[in-house]
Amino acid sequence: MASRRGFIAGLLATGLAPAATWADAGAPAWLAAAGLPNGGFALCGIGADLELRFRIALPGRGHAAAAHPARPEAVAFARRPGIFAIVIDCAAGRQTAQLTAPEGRHFYGHGAFSLDGRWLYTTENDYEAARGVIGIWDAAHGYARLGEMDSGGTGPHEIRRMPGSDVLVVANGGIETHPASGRTKLNIPVMQPNLAYIEDGAVNETAELAPDMHKGSIRHIAVSALGLVAFGLQWQGDEDGPALVGLHRRGEPVRLCTAPQGDLHRMQGYIGSVALAAGQREVAVTSPRGGLVQTYDVATAQLTASSPITDACGVAPGPGGMLVASGTGDLWRIGGARPCAQHEGLMWDNHLVAL
Repeated sequence: MASRRGFIAGLLATGLAPAATWADAGAPAWLAAAGLPNGGFALCGIGADLELRFRIALPGRGHAAAAHPARPEAVAFARRPGIFAIVIDCAAGRQTAQLTAPEGRHFYGHGAFSLDGRWLYTTENDYEAARGVIGIWDAAHGYARLGEMDSGGTGPHEIRRMPGSDVLVVANGGIETHPASGRTKLNIPVMQPNLAYIEDGAVNETAELAPDMHKGSIRHIAVSALGLVAFGLQWQGDEDGPALVGLHRRGEPVRLCTAPQGDLHRMQGYIGSVALAAGQREVAVTSPRGGLVQTYDVATAQLTASSPITDACGVAPGPGGMLVASGTGDLWRIGGARPCAQHEGLMWDNHLVAL
C-alpha cells in the first residue's frame, strides 16, 4: 500500500493522473483515531472487510475526523481542549497542512465540510467570552482561516451538515470550560444545551430541552438522509437523568427516547457516540463508561435492545450493518456474541466516521 500511495502521489505531482479519490486510499469504509502501544496516536482507515487500509501518525490524541466529500483527504481533530487539527492526504499517506486554533480559542474535536468540499467548519470555544463559535477554513487554499460565526450556544461539540444542503446543525453542550481550569465544568447549575441550525452564516433555529432536562449536555449527533437529527446526552446531575437520547426535526419539538430506569442507569449518564442505521429506522448509542450499546426505534422513540461491549464508543453504519469500535481494539456488529475483527495493539478512540 505504501508503494502504491507513493506512485499515485508521484503521478499527481506531475499532472499525469486524474484527481485522486477515496479508492486511491484503499477505499476505506470508516475512519477512526486510535492509541498505539508505544504511547503514540494514529488515524486509521478501515475497509469493508474490517482490515486496515492505512495508519497515519498523529501528533497527539485524536477524537474524530472529517472526511472530504470528494478527495481522499481527512482532517483529524485533537481531543478537547486541543488546539491542532491535521490535514491528511490518505492516498499519499502524509500530512499536508495543520490547523491551529486562533489565540483565545480551542477545538472541540469535530468538524464538517461544506457540500462542495470548499469550506471546513470547526466547533470551537471562545473561552474568555464563554461563547461557542464555528471556525471557517478555506479547504481550497491550504485551509487558511477566513473567520468565524456564532454557534448559537455554549460548548459546541459535534457539527453535521444537513442532507443535500449547506445548513449546519450544531450540538451545543451548554457547558462552559476554560483551559486554565482543564476540563472542569464551570456552569452546571445554569447550563443551557441546544441544537442550533445555521444557514448562510446565521443561526435560524434552535431546539432546546425542557427546563428539567437542562443538565443533559447535548454532545453527539447523527443526521438521516431525510433530515432527522438523533442526539445523545451526557448527564451532569447527581442522579440519573430521565433520558439520554433524543430526536429532532426542524420546525418540530424535541422528542426524548424512553427506556427503563435500570437501562438508563447502566449507561452511567454518558453517551459517547450516536449513529442512525442505514434504513434510518433505528438509532444506536454507545456508552464506554457503561460498556453498553443501546438501540432505539425511531418511530416509537423507545429502547429496543441493549448489548454489552467493553469500552464501546465509536459507532457508525456501513457495509454489513452497524459497526462498533472498542478501546480494546475489537470491532463488533451490534448484537454479535463476539468481535468480528480484532486489531491487537490498537485502542480505538471516540468515533467511527463512515465514508
